[in-house]
Amino acid sequence: MKSTLVSVDNLKIAFRKNSVDTIAVRKLTFSIKEGETLAIVGESGSGKSVSALACLGLLSDNAVISGSINWHCQDHLNYDQKNISDIRGREAGIIFQEPMTSLNPLHTIEKQIGEALRLHQKLDGLHLRKRVLKLLERVGISNAEQRLSSFPHELSGGQRQRVMIAMALANGPKLLIADEPTTALDVTIEAQIIDLLLDLQQETGMAMLFISHDLGLVRQIANRVIVMKNGQVIEEGLKQQIFDFPTSEYTRSLVNSKVNMERNWKKKSTAVILETKNINVKFPIRTGLLRRTSDFVHAVIDTSFKLYSGESLGIVGESGSGKSTLARALTKLIPHEGAVYYAGDKVEHKSSSLLKPYRQKVQIVFQDPYGSLSPRLSIREIIAEGPKAHGHKNNLALQKQIDKVLEEVGLEPETQLRYPHEFSGGQRQRVAIARALILRPEIIIFDEPTSALDVTIQKQVVELLLKLQKRHSLSYMFISHDISLIGMTCHSMMVMKDGKIVERGTTQEILKNPNDAYTKDLISAANRK
Repeated sequence: MKSTLVSVDNLKIAFRKNSVDTIAVRKLTFSIKEGETLAIVGESGSGKSVSALACLGLLSDNAVISGSINWHCQDHLNYDQKNISDIRGREAGIIFQEPMTSLNPLHTIEKQIGEALRLHQKLDGLHLRKRVLKLLERVGISNAEQRLSSFPHELSGGQRQRVMIAMALANGPKLLIADEPTTALDVTIEAQIIDLLLDLQQETGMAMLFISHDLGLVRQIANRVIVMKNGQVIEEGLKQQIFDFPTSEYTRSLVNSKVNMERNWKKKSTAVILETKNINVKFPIRTGLLRRTSDFVHAVIDTSFKLYSGESLGIVGESGSGKSTLARALTKLIPHEGAVYYAGDKVEHKSSSLLKPYRQKVQIVFQDPYGSLSPRLSIREIIAEGPKAHGHKNNLALQKQIDKVLEEVGLEPETQLRYPHEFSGGQRQRVAIARALILRPEIIIFDEPTSALDVTIQKQVVELLLKLQKRHSLSYMFISHDISLIGMTCHSMMVMKDGKIVERGTTQEILKNPNDAYTKDLISAANRK
């Protein structure tokens, strides 16, 4: 008979601020046995991630916890720091939702993965490096040996997520807590990671606590499912029961929710609002004690395209294909070769002050909202930062704009006095969208805009973006690994691989009759879910 690894009984979690408690989780009870996978699903802010962090003693100091969390029948809420550290390293590994904020920006990938191996397995030298390399190769990092000396900012979002997975698996944990483990991954790598987790589970008998808003993944990987809303369990049971015979209205809405909208595919305009010619971006590979440049990583290679006024252009491709790097080049956040034209005028490499008009017209919503929002500023200060930088001085009028844009993205205006860490991942993404919208740009580049959102909120956000596009004649660039999302929101589409555009055309043409073998693989992987 399989023994219970961890059990949670009547767990209540609240966060105390100014002597006021905000309840995040109420009366949560569950257990996980050896080799099984328990999935927790629910919309953003439902208490999924908070519950997982509590199991490893990772909540902030202002967290007030009651109930019990038992590891091998011993309540770990009363453990000292050493025993908790042993549990984190040997009993359980965790894959965090936002890898950029979980990885140390000052340490190389080799050092960060190797840290847990040195601490718990006492590995060092050549043995340590071989183990790190094996882990990186297993989670699908290409050119793993070259990536050992890379820093987190030199990797794509998907590559950073795979590094997090390698760290979590380093010590062969008995329980793997996976908090949205594939949100930053394209569909082909997502399928590989899910297969990898299932293979490891079969090989080692590892149990999993799988937290996700992607019900397609939950259907593939889970044995049992808990559905949460507003910190409470709405429904729980075996996977087949939850998906085929849900008893609550909320569970039925989750199971049946998906982005499914009709677009007017008629060409909006013949006016080109943004054009690129032969964009090239490369990053140096630094080696040796003095960190000298020994080679270059060519992230974007001879990329040329046109974006029309009022058009939505989708860019898809695997992690590391150059999608996000291209977005940063277009917004002049990184140096590049080649030319960018806005409304027919060439955008020169100017100072930040001279680039202000262009940057107001071309906004970007980043993939990792937590990393792009200042932890020291309130939500109101974050959203007001752009207008103030562009000369907005009427505080009363600005306050009305902030209230309005928060309501547009589905947040209560009262939340603007809170800070980013007080929001869920999906709520932070909506703050990032509000920050871009308040400047009323003509072009918005969305880098994985819905990857952190549950299916119900994803549909609301996409519907909002399409309404805003129609109302203000906005042009969009959607960068996403979700090819089905691109298919339902974009007029035209580009497929990137290894820094190059391998296929382009109207979305309907590419999805119905793809020419490139890689495009066919992407579409096949998307249809798997």
